[in-house]
Amino acid sequence: MTVILLGPQRFRPSVRNTVRSLEVDGPVATVTAGWREREPDDAELDEMLDGRSVNLRLYRRRQDVMQRDAEFAAAARERSDTLKELHTVYVLRLDHAIAAVSELVLRDIHAPVAASALDDAIDAVRTLDARHLELVGEVHAEFYDRTLPHERDAIVEHRTAVASALQRCAAVTIAGGHIGALLWCLNLFNVAPALTDKAVVAWSAGAMVLCDRIVLFNDHAPDGRSYAEVYDSGLGLCHGIVALPHARRRLRLEDPVNVLVFARRFTPAHCVVLDDGVRVDCPDRHCCAPGTRVLTRDGRVEELERVV
Repeated sequence: MTVILLGPQRFRPSVRNTVRSLEVDGPVATVTAGWREREPDDAELDEMLDGRSVNLRLYRRRQDVMQRDAEFAAAARERSDTLKELHTVYVLRLDHAIAAVSELVLRDIHAPVAASALDDAIDAVRTLDARHLELVGEVHAEFYDRTLPHERDAIVEHRTAVASALQRCAAVTIAGGHIGALLWCLNLFNVAPALTDKAVVAWSAGAMVLCDRIVLFNDHAPDGRSYAEVYDSGLGLCHGIVALPHARRRLRLEDPVNVLVFARRFTPAHCVVLDDGVRVDCPDRHCCAPGTRVLTRDGRVEELERVV
């Protein structure tokens, strides 16, 4: 499969030329579930796709399932409450772990003792991230084992319709928006397995959801919590990548210490900068093309010189 990650499309839209460059015939499936209630407002996107778009309407389908299957809806609300509790505990522990990293950053990190201590502190954050991701995965697994979506009429009906629509399309575009709504819909309707023989173009939250891990970040967050958080597992269609849309706006890339801490926290994955106008080709699910801009472990933002 071919996966192309784009920068945000609001100011420098490039999806038109990107999809045209694929030289595929026929309809192009679109996923705008991240827009939630605005999901149908896709006229501009359709125009960029030369009138070939077929919106999968995943958010509307999810709403229909929740209305028709009260038992499933109740279980979904219960899962949401559990995930919120997990997030609260994770953030509480992360506050303390990040505080230790921040304190050590104020010291001379090039001194052997301080550098070793900083590495240990970052490792503690990595362990916390991994455990949180594991717990979130357990909650999802319990939910699906208990509700058995593949045996529920409303879900089966919509999964069948989505699979049929995807079968007619040679390419798929995944827009951004609310990452939680987007991920929920993609998983509920089992979209990932149907993408393996497609060309996939994604941007913003759509790019993030294709990775192994979804990492939320904003160094300028209004609530003052300026550290990144691991949110959930993604679809795993781009291995070894952490997608960073709006990186220039949301990360202090001019601060080498901030960059190196971020890069080391999520190593061995490449933290890929997806700013306006950026295109990252992933011809293999395990690689990034030369020229891809990434955060480095020594605090820089530089382009890859070879496929990795």
